[in-house]
Amino acid sequence: MESPELPPVLRGGQPQGPRGQRSLDPHLDRYAERTAGMTASEIRALFSVASRPEVVSLAGGMPNLAALPLESLAAEVARLVATEGQTALQYGSAHGVPELREQIVEVMALEGISAHPDDVVVTVGSQMALDTVARIFCDPGDVIIAEAPSYVGALGSFAAYQAEVVHVSMDDEGLVPDDLRQALEAAERAGKRVKFLYTIPNFHNPAGVTLAVRRRAEVLEICARHGVLVIEDNPYGLLGFDNQIYPALRADDPDNVIYLGSFSKIFASGLRVGWALAPHAVREKLVLASESATLCPPTFNQLLVSRYLSTHDWKGQIKSYREVYRERRDAMLGALEQHMPAGCQWTRPDGGFYVWLTAPEGVDTKAMLPRAITKRVAYVSGTAFHANGFGSRQMRLSFCYPTPDRIREGVRRLGGVLQDELELLNTFGTVRPPALGGPQAPSPDTA
Repeated sequence: MESPELPPVLRGGQPQGPRGQRSLDPHLDRYAERTAGMTASEIRALFSVASRPEVVSLAGGMPNLAALPLESLAAEVARLVATEGQTALQYGSAHGVPELREQIVEVMALEGISAHPDDVVVTVGSQMALDTVARIFCDPGDVIIAEAPSYVGALGSFAAYQAEVVHVSMDDEGLVPDDLRQALEAAERAGKRVKFLYTIPNFHNPAGVTLAVRRRAEVLEICARHGVLVIEDNPYGLLGFDNQIYPALRADDPDNVIYLGSFSKIFASGLRVGWALAPHAVREKLVLASESATLCPPTFNQLLVSRYLSTHDWKGQIKSYREVYRERRDAMLGALEQHMPAGCQWTRPDGGFYVWLTAPEGVDTKAMLPRAITKRVAYVSGTAFHANGFGSRQMRLSFCYPTPDRIREGVRRLGGVLQDELELLNTFGTVRPPALGGPQAPSPDTA
């Protein structure tokens, strides 16, 4: 089969204009300084190729919606327009629809959170919540502590507000408390202001690991002692494969934790309905910042989510998602065992969407990506998930969307690409380019 043609950005150099002339931005000197850190995701450039049917994409974090009751939802949409159209299609409050906020409190109660609906702010996906939190807390030069690796969408928002991200390490039990303590002490010695810890405690994106329950109280205690907020990003918390629901950090420290949630992974990502649960004073700032950004989240989408929660067995739907994703996780882990060359290591998630793979020394997964696409398999390089350009030996593999058979075939192809790469390294040696700093802007493929 003919190899897919690579986009110009992957053939080297800058995108070219007519007759090979370099394209220049006439507005370059007009942009705000904070735009200097905004760079397009390498995966966005690959999307037109990676989305072709002959390419097995293990890159994107798209939820699998095949199990949704679409006919029932279609009828619900029709009823919503017919009975509440004047409200659903009108402007609403930046705070969010009251009945949905009450239902969100019920959803969070599954994780041990006790909250009042007034302290819930509905957002256009949890990405908006992330961006708004960074907006109201971060001045240029402020420090944010984040796990290494970390979610690319968060890193992009932090860069947009000119915050400095300091990474702390993880192991198979999640964030390492001693490293967190050392990072905070080092920042204090340097006279830097640490605004918050950003963490994804459950079924981490991209690492796939979960913060051990025994570590959670220690992490909270360290942050409280240093006067640092905790931003708990938890879109995957209800997707444990063994029906395990971990206690939220917010459940143990309501005064120092801002909790971010989303219906993207447990219902439908296209509706873009998320939320933030914040202490009362912070909530007011979130509402004001949301008003200036979007005026209000879409009322129609909120009411549809609310009706879904009221009229459908949403807990049963989550259970079906768990079963689907567990089957795909098992297919990926089995294929990795069968096809990966010696020296590769990977995480074994007990929930969520992702496996984090570390290649043998010398492999550069970012440089290898175009060759993988040529072999009709896609992934996300680990460099996308670091603010400092590190992660070149790692890659994120997503098992949420492809069928088990496609996963197995994709991993087989990837194993061949890695084997070829290792043979080249054995022949010619390692030439590692310098790490390039700066996070990338998120895209649907790095969600």
